[in-house]
Amino acid sequence: MDALTWRVPRKVPAVKLATVAVLLALGILFADGDEVRLVLAAVVAAALALWAARDLIAPVRLAADPSGVTLVAGFAGHRHLAWSQIERVQVDTRPRLGIRTETLEIDAGDSLHLFSEYDLGAPPAEVAAALAPLREGDRL
Repeated sequence: MDALTWRVPRKVPAVKLATVAVLLALGILFADGDEVRLVLAAVVAAALALWAARDLIAPVRLAADPSGVTLVAGFAGHRHLAWSQIERVQVDTRPRLGIRTETLEIDAGDSLHLFSEYDLGAPPAEVAAALAPLREGDRL
């Protein structure tokens, strides 16, 4: 079986970078000679650009094959977990602000890895369902 991969959708970093441009333009437009406003806009834009850079440098957030999963760790590193290291894979569903949000949780005992739909490019419930046969195959 080939490896399954889930990645950040291309539109997510594009929106972040467009927001950076808008923040910088608004910072310059409304700074009105106030350096603090300009610096604040630049700092927020830089943080958002760094966040978008992570999406561009390490777009694949999760990959799975019969040996285990490889997931993003830190800014752009990767970590491989064998299926035997994974204690639980579940989807946490919570209502927030009138909207239901889902998060894929991969519990490796000493670490918990969380992925949203924006990380995976697919609903977390679908990803969990795709991981189940691979994980079950390891137990046979």
